[in-house]
Amino acid sequence: MIALTAPVGPEGAPLIVLGPSLGTSTILWDDVVPLLTDEYRVSAWDLPGHGAAPVARAPFTVADLADAVAAAVPDATFFYAGVSLGGATGLELALRHGGRLRAAAIVASGAKLGDPEAWADRAAQARTQSTSSLLIGSAQRWFAPDSIARRPVLTGRLLHVLQDADDESYARCCEALAAYDVRGDLGRIEVPVLAAWGAFDAVAPEVKAVEIAAGVADGRVARIDDAGHLPPAEQPEAVAALLRTFFASVAEGGTR
Repeated sequence: MIALTAPVGPEGAPLIVLGPSLGTSTILWDDVVPLLTDEYRVSAWDLPGHGAAPVARAPFTVADLADAVAAAVPDATFFYAGVSLGGATGLELALRHGGRLRAAAIVASGAKLGDPEAWADRAAQARTQSTSSLLIGSAQRWFAPDSIARRPVLTGRLLHVLQDADDESYARCCEALAAYDVRGDLGRIEVPVLAAWGAFDAVAPEVKAVEIAAGVADGRVARIDDAGHLPPAEQPEAVAALLRTFFASVAEGGTR
């Protein structure tokens, strides 16, 4: 269902697993990974029909994605960070496989994202007009006003990933998000959670992060300045620093 990259970083170091946003791939984290691999091993995964992952042959849920990530990761325990759909997968990991998570950073995401009707419309558009028809709207949702000008190469590569994504798999991701809602389950999450939002993100603004942090047993929030919906691509240094500080605090606290 998914594709997980081989870890890079020092042998024996703690593992961080990085999750993608809808329409992106492991490329989303390309500029963050080198900023983590002095102290961590790092793997990233692709959604069905995106990047290196096989196309989706049947419907799936966000919970199914979490199960697939847990099955693919060989380490007994790991840190996790995910963006948007990847962040939603992180919350499902915390609910379904909390014993394996040391901590989870949920970036530009929420316990519920969008509404089912809008996701159904986007799924239909992907099926009938291809993901290429989503490029302009996605660029507007994804990036802060100056992100494309500031980071033209990486943002351009991400838009190509969206264009190349399998239409049916993208549509099934939309349908998984339409059915996703863990707001009533946040209280069962006991692993430390960092909920971070991009200052320009209209998809998952501050209120989504605050809802997560307030709902879990051990939650905290952080704003990422000059970023929209894809902070790892827009502000890799800030995201890497945030993850390092959060994961180090968890390790030092001996929580897991």
